[in-house]
Amino acid sequence: MSDGYSSSKKTDDICEDFCGRATRAARGMSRLRCLLREIDMKTYLFLFVVIPVGICGLYLHGQKISYFFRPLWESPPKPFHVIPHYYNENVSMETLCKLHGWQIREFPRRVYDAVLFNNEVDILTIRWKELYPYVTQFVLLESNSTFTGLPKRLIFKKNRDKFKFVEPRLIYGTIGGRFKKGENPFVEEAYQRVALDQLIRIAGIGDDDLLIMSDVDEIPSAHTINLLRWCDDIPPKLHLQLRNYLYSFEFFVDNKSWRASVHRYQSGSTRYAHFRQSDDLLSDSGWHCSFCFRRISEFIFKMKAYSHNDRIRFFHYLDPTRIQDVICKGANLFDMFPEEHTFKEIIRKLGPISHSYSAVHLPAYLLNNAEKYKYLLPGNCKRESG
Repeated sequence: MSDGYSSSKKTDDICEDFCGRATRAARGMSRLRCLLREIDMKTYLFLFVVIPVGICGLYLHGQKISYFFRPLWESPPKPFHVIPHYYNENVSMETLCKLHGWQIREFPRRVYDAVLFNNEVDILTIRWKELYPYVTQFVLLESNSTFTGLPKRLIFKKNRDKFKFVEPRLIYGTIGGRFKKGENPFVEEAYQRVALDQLIRIAGIGDDDLLIMSDVDEIPSAHTINLLRWCDDIPPKLHLQLRNYLYSFEFFVDNKSWRASVHRYQSGSTRYAHFRQSDDLLSDSGWHCSFCFRRISEFIFKMKAYSHNDRIRFFHYLDPTRIQDVICKGANLFDMFPEEHTFKEIIRKLGPISHSYSAVHLPAYLLNNAEKYKYLLPGNCKRESG
């Protein structure tokens, strides 16, 4: 007691347990310092190198890790019943229908092509030029809001003069966005598709007419639609297998685009949707050209506007120089792994998409106006800034 310390004080006893006999100077040492003196080098490395690097790696690449291990927690979807597709311009329609196991009709069905429009002016032009000979009515709905709730100019309305060739067959509608902050983008998307469904009915569609349900950049080939309007006994709901391209027709991804579909319309039961509605898939039925824009500014707008905008994990993803570099390499704008359901497919698709130098069997209007749409053809990856 002569030193003035009470025997009930535990701090010095604890330090002595870890550091040996405590001197007067050591009695002021914190418990943390005592503990750290007993930690060996391997533990230091684990605490101050391995753990921080691991946390940093998860932050930077967590999405990649989750996509790579997707096969462990998500099974592949049910396989489609793939219908072989026969076509040659020198084969009669009666023979083509017969090759598919169908009978030819006395007269063709009416065809309605309905789309939600965002900002894809060039791709919409190519789509409508491709389908024009066989579509009875074009139906387009435009909103002043993106799926993510961002304000948007009515771009189609501003460019409507470019589409005078379809004006007599066009039903155009607009809808105001709900602008609900923090809402899941798929809710706004569903809201707009319901409105499009109403616009289709206003356009005068009737039972057994054909209704094309697809995004603007999912383009059915003209001969596919002509086949389906002339043939009887086609499935009431038929998905279209499209050749899948990214950025332009230079980067062929695969043949796995299936969301586009054609329906034999039935009042009271047919609803416009963009998910799987049937097990039937008609092979090689057109093209899906995703993120196929003329200007870098359009890439940036689409990245922020569409339903998967959560993929923008870092601000530098929107850097124009980076985007241009990614386009020319055929790499991923969001630095993601392939969205596949087997390790084999994920590994096979790792890295940039291979360049394709084939421009065979592309939309006729695109090739007839190759100079105007040069950026969509092989060897022309450079984009305007916008």
